[in-house]
Amino acid sequence: MIGFLTLLEKEFLRFWKVAFQTVAAPVLTALLYLLIFGHVLDDHVRVHDVRYTSFLIPGLVMMQVLQNAFANSSSSLIQAKITGSIVFVLLPPIPYSAFFAAYVLAAVLRGALVGIGVLVATVWFAELKVVAPGWIIVFALLGGGLFGALGMIAGIWSDKFDQLAAFQNFLILPLTMLSGVFYSIHTLPAFWQGVSHYNPVFYMIDGFRYGFFGVSDVAPELSLAVVVACFAAVSWLTLALLRRGWKLRT
Repeated sequence: MIGFLTLLEKEFLRFWKVAFQTVAAPVLTALLYLLIFGHVLDDHVRVHDVRYTSFLIPGLVMMQVLQNAFANSSSSLIQAKITGSIVFVLLPPIPYSAFFAAYVLAAVLRGALVGIGVLVATVWFAELKVVAPGWIIVFALLGGGLFGALGMIAGIWSDKFDQLAAFQNFLILPLTMLSGVFYSIHTLPAFWQGVSHYNPVFYMIDGFRYGFFGVSDVAPELSLAVVVACFAAVSWLTLALLRRGWKLRT
């Protein structure tokens, strides 16, 4: 527990000491999305009988939770590998499970802080109901944990920053932007609706949004099952890589 708590504190302080960059900047980005898309489409689009601005806010919150959870763990590992400081984490007798838990929990904390910041900054622009707060919390935590673990995989796999940037730009960004953050998938042609169902981020966004409005594109129980399965699979793979020390103990 001492090793886990120490590593968790290190990871938390790593992003908190530059909170203006790691927390405030993503909040500003989400606010700009809301101002631009909300201003253009609010009078013309309603989704599930909900104003477009109201519909958009939960999607922006969850998108920032996921992207910042991924950024936290991935950037920490790649920086530690490039600077050589990873050795100070690997040398102490910290179990790989504690290593995994500390990095993922720190990623969840950063994602949650950014998500709360986005919600506080944007809630003034539209009326939001909270129908099922339990679903909001569950999907936020599972989504942040899943992307925190995925960030660990990206950080372990990458040997330099451009590889990590490629992972983020060609996988994470398309998955989040094409997940229903800005639209309901029922507005898409049938083919693209089918494709959207293979995007696990869609289920995170849809389930999270259900907690606010009580309506969703798919049943929240299905979304929860998909997210739990993905989290279990990604966590298993991350733990396996940590156990082997792949690209870490070199």
